[in-house]
Amino acid sequence: MMKKIIWLGVFTLVNMVVFAQEHPSIMLTKKKIGELRKGIERYPVMASSYKTILKSAEKAVARQPMVSAPVDDGGGATHEQHKRNYQDMLACGIVYQVSGEKKYAQYVRDVLLQYAAVYNQWPRHPKRKEDPGGKMFWQNLNDCVWMVYTIQGYDCVYDFLSKEERKKIETDLFEPVVNELAVVNGAIFNKIHNHGTWSVAAVGMAGLVCNRSEWVEMALKGSSKDGKAGFLAQLDQLFSPDGYYSEGPYYQRYALLPFVLFAKAIHQYRPGQKIFDYRNGLLKKAVDVSLQCTYTNKVFFPLNDAMKDKTYETEELVYAVDIAYADMNAGDHLLDIAAQQGRVLISDAGLEVAKAIAEGKTVPFEYRPVWISDGAQGTEGGLGILRSGKQQDQTCVVFEAASQGMGHGHFDRLNMLLYDNNTEVFSDYGAARFLNIETKSGGRYTTENNTWAKQSIAHNTLVVDETSHFEGKLKKAEAAAPELLFFEANERFQVVSAREKNAYKGVEMTRTLVLFTPEGAAGPLVIDVFLANASGTHSYDLPFWYQGHVTYTSFPLNTHTNALHPLGKDHGYQHIWLNATGKPGAANGVFTFLQDKKFYTTSFLSDTATTVKLVTAGANDPDFNIRNEKGFIISKKGIGNQLFIQLTEPHGKTNPVAESITGAKPGVSKIAVEKKTPEETVFSFFYKKEKYTVTIQYNNKTSFISIK
Repeated sequence: MMKKIIWLGVFTLVNMVVFAQEHPSIMLTKKKIGELRKGIERYPVMASSYKTILKSAEKAVARQPMVSAPVDDGGGATHEQHKRNYQDMLACGIVYQVSGEKKYAQYVRDVLLQYAAVYNQWPRHPKRKEDPGGKMFWQNLNDCVWMVYTIQGYDCVYDFLSKEERKKIETDLFEPVVNELAVVNGAIFNKIHNHGTWSVAAVGMAGLVCNRSEWVEMALKGSSKDGKAGFLAQLDQLFSPDGYYSEGPYYQRYALLPFVLFAKAIHQYRPGQKIFDYRNGLLKKAVDVSLQCTYTNKVFFPLNDAMKDKTYETEELVYAVDIAYADMNAGDHLLDIAAQQGRVLISDAGLEVAKAIAEGKTVPFEYRPVWISDGAQGTEGGLGILRSGKQQDQTCVVFEAASQGMGHGHFDRLNMLLYDNNTEVFSDYGAARFLNIETKSGGRYTTENNTWAKQSIAHNTLVVDETSHFEGKLKKAEAAAPELLFFEANERFQVVSAREKNAYKGVEMTRTLVLFTPEGAAGPLVIDVFLANASGTHSYDLPFWYQGHVTYTSFPLNTHTNALHPLGKDHGYQHIWLNATGKPGAANGVFTFLQDKKFYTTSFLSDTATTVKLVTAGANDPDFNIRNEKGFIISKKGIGNQLFIQLTEPHGKTNPVAESITGAKPGVSKIAVEKKTPEETVFSFFYKKEKYTVTIQYNNKTSFISIK
């Protein structure tokens, strides 16, 4: 706290030195326009990026500006119109600066004057998500996004406008919009949350461009200007020291744009503040973490509320990568990402990136095994990422042992995701939402997001007594976080282990995940050891949601061919169809499936009390909102310690054209427990003919695991 107070004090002194107003002066600056024009001629990625923006601007000026009264949910006609308006204003502003053609500036002026003429006549949005809610859009968040983009367009045409036009736009539009964001929706403005970040960025950027220091101070320190809210408090509280954002990778991607864009504006107008140095270069770390939280197919790990098709090609990461490279000295490896994105910003930062790519400075972006801490102090668990292999066929294990992630968090402590061969193998459902599809709950999260997607059984983690972690209650989950036991990545293996003591009363859960390549194996095994230390009798379900098709089980299946019934009544179980059950017996269970022409086998510890359930998501879903994904659940009932051991291996391949199959049988066999206590697990297995013994000492930080 003392460090934070001192920093704010320094800020107050530096704040007295403000550079003279010059426009444009955020992403695109007046002094760089000449170089930018030359860059568009010289550098291919900048030329193609400008061509795309020019096309958007030409389409915009060919239309009559339209500022309709808002009436629709997300994805509806007026929602999309206002979204297109801010995109077009920014595009036209940029093209005006590059080309000097007045028609583009005139378009921005005309749209802004139309908004200024009608904005104050609009009531609250008729389909608002919350009260008081937005005016232009169904949620206040989108109004903030509108302002973040619009103020950049205004910055680009500022000098084109007459004093009278600027006064009307600022008095009749920007002032009431700022009042809406900072006062009417003041609870959101002062919230430590991504909605709050967009809000303060919108108000702060408007303050810098319009030379309204009051707006800037509120944005930086909260409406009370006491530092308990606002941009700086968000930087302090929403990120860990490693740069991990508390709501998870998907929302880290989304929140990065207002964070880096407002920081860029501060850097431009108040360079003495050294905002990019704040918290030891926090924003640079955040950009790196965001990229590390993707797989080689470019898609973000879909933890918490996440849409599963978001890649680092998204606009937020184009902003983040360009600004990080140009203003944070984040390194030439970001040029690799920028090249894959295939575009740069038409801005000072984009110019530097395009120039560096053209000069051949690109080096490959390197994914690395890493433990990323969570929580403002780095003490609230974290994310473990294990990686092995080349970019094209990398095996990646994601271990979710982080904090709840606020309202967007799921109840999935010690969840595991597996990627291989450039695709998901054991998957996470992500969010139940059809973004901006108005006919599907107005583009909002569906009811099933709460009843299914957030529940523990929808994830690859242990569920006790058919009840979600923390009983599915947000406040209980926010009060505790997992504890990292061990992380190591060496030449022989990679391991991460964490413990969760609070998800269930009287049950302590510890999970250890290892990537290990036995002698002669084509790729690594995923060793998964899940220990439940409990008193009393409990039922345990350990699901694995997989992609692909079952090709083999070592045990007979009792398949329900005539009628399906839900697996349970609550905590997500009501949304699962039970397709079949099997009893592996005392021998190891084996489950093999084929995905993307490659086999995956999970061999697991079994006894006479073990049942395997083959399931499909989609029960009790009258509006067909749930994807019909498949899973197998290893189930046990028992007293005291329960130990689950699974070894998953990728192997073999199929060639449908040549009609050939190789390596269809797994190499793992004979998993056997040699010692099981709360402090230590020892077990052995064979890979082909070679025996391996794994020892895990849960309380020994120096020699946590050995494989012999």
